[in-house]
This record gives sequence, structure tokens and C-alpha cells, in this order.
Amino acid sequence: MYIVILAGGSGTRFWPLSRKSTPKQLMSVFGGKSMLQRTVERVLPLDPKRILVVTNALQAAETRNQLAYIKDVPVDVIEEPVGRNTAPAIGLAASIIARFDPDGIMAVLPADHYIVDEETFRATLVTARSVAVSGALVTLGITPTRPETGYGYIQAAVAGGSGAAAVERFVEKPNLERAMEFLASGCFYWNSGMFVWGACAILDEIGRHMPELAQALARLTFESHVWEIADLKPQIAEIYGAIKGESIDFGVMEKAKDVQVIPASFGWSDVGSWSALPEVMDADTAGHVVINASGAVSVGASECLAYGGGKVVALVGVSNLIVVDTPDALLVCAKDAAQDVKKVVEELERQGKVELL
Repeated sequence: MYIVILAGGSGTRFWPLSRKSTPKQLMSVFGGKSMLQRTVERVLPLDPKRILVVTNALQAAETRNQLAYIKDVPVDVIEEPVGRNTAPAIGLAASIIARFDPDGIMAVLPADHYIVDEETFRATLVTARSVAVSGALVTLGITPTRPETGYGYIQAAVAGGSGAAAVERFVEKPNLERAMEFLASGCFYWNSGMFVWGACAILDEIGRHMPELAQALARLTFESHVWEIADLKPQIAEIYGAIKGESIDFGVMEKAKDVQVIPASFGWSDVGSWSALPEVMDADTAGHVVINASGAVSVGASECLAYGGGKVVALVGVSNLIVVDTPDALLVCAKDAAQDVKKVVEELERQGKVELL
């Protein structure tokens, strides 16, 4: 199996720690290794044939630097000259894999997800691979633990199954009432954005549902039988200049016929914003999650998240706050407004303060 890791995101909801050149997947959000490094190490026990990391040109050098220590499995970094969402990134990786291994099965994984039970995660990928061999497009659906409104959902044809099931439909982020209905039905799973399929199978579906992208990818030519991804850079730049951005969900998955979902429970979070960290990190006795701090003091405070920038953090008489201290910026945010941090980035960009982006 080949592993394709999508690592081109900007992580604007993790500002001010996450910046364009050092987004959250390249950071040590939880301490120790970066999220990208954790993602790669998580799949190494599967003995993949190859790992392909798709990122943008601005982050490519740091991506290579962070993965230089991986020696047992070949790692290729594919540079996108400009972001075009997930469908082109996946199509490009699939085109490269299919060129060298037409029967190759590929697992597509985001670089910035948190997974607790890595052994069960790997076992789920192995199960998905066995289903994908038949030609199906397989997606991992996270068994919901609450009526979450921040995730998209996948509806399975049957409720409560443990194996692969046909997908009825994909659903955008619901309101609370609909999310509660989804949870009660037992047919709905959180859309994890993780997939397993044959490289040729996904290219066939791209050809069927995204013909312009397929035609552009078909122009990719290889001059040798050796994996030399860097040699493709001029061609990739030309292709990306001629295509539109689109997600693989909207472009293919919502339209393809043979789509299967495998229910998964391995302690998952997409770590989409600062408010997600308390779900995956231990809190202290006051309910605080304190990161990168030399100490913490809480006086009449509760349920806060603080990134201390190496300093002592003191929280007094406040609750449900997010405080992030970096050398050039300070974020103070209500927990329930964490999704709006991206609006700060948009406003800074509008003001031309590129040094803070």
C-alpha cells in the first residue's frame, strides 16, 4: 500500500502559532514531534511501499527537512505551486502511483489529525485496503460520540454495522437538531477525510466526474522508470495553472456509485481549531489545558486553554478562554468563538500585515 499525505493546509484557525510557512502540521502542537512527523510514523508499521507528501511550494523545504530522518521507506515530497484543494492533489499523487504501479492501492491521510489508538487505526486501514482491492472507493467514517456540528457526515445504507457499508450520501455540517437526529439514527458517521482506493480506480472516477482535471493530469509525462518527482515540477506548474480547485468530496465522492464507508473508532480529532485541543489533551484539576509554559497558576479560573510561549501562565477569574502567546502576537478568544480565528487572519491580510501571516 502507498500512503499519500495531504500537507498543504494553512491552518488559519491556529493563528498566531500557525503561519503560512509553518502551518499546524509542521508544528509541535502537543509537544515533541510535529503533527506531520507523527502522521508519517503512525503508518510506518504498515510497511508502505512509498510515502508521498503533497504540500505547497512555500512549505516544501521544511517538509523535507522534517522527514529527512525517515530511512526505511522512500518519502517523496510533491510541491504544488498553488493550492487547488484536495481533488487535484489526490489526482496528481494517483497519477504518479499509477504510472509505476497500476495495481497500487493508496491510503489518503491528512497530515494534521490526532489519533489516540494507532494500532486500531492501522488495522482499520488494512481492512479498508482489502475492500479497495475490489475497485470500491473506501472512506473511513468516525463513529460519532456526540451531536457535533463542526464536522461533515457520511450516511451509511445500514445502521450499526462493523464492516464496510455502502454510502447513501455525504452531508454538510448540520445544525444541532439535525446532528442529534444523525446520532440517534446510528447510520451516520463523521467524515474524517481519510480514504483508501486503487490509484487507477480514483483516476477513473476523476475522469468520469471531473473531466477537465483528468485531461490536465493525462498530460503528465514521465521520462524514466525511476521515481524522480523533482523532474515533474515544471509539468505540475503547467497543470496547476490550467485547473480549478475542488475538493475530492464534492468533485468525486458525492457522485461516484461504488463508495463504501468503514466505521472507525480509534480516538480521532481533526484538530481543526484551538478549541479542539482539550478533547485530546489532559486538563489539570481546574479544567485548564496549558501548553508550552514554564508553569501555571489558576485563581478562581476554569476550563481555559493557554499556550504560554515558554512563560508562566496566570489565569485569574476567567473561564472558557483561549490565550495564545507568541513573540509577535497575542490571541485572546472565547472558546466558543475559536472557529472565527481565521477571520483575524483575513483581516490582517486585508490590512497588508504580511509579516503576521
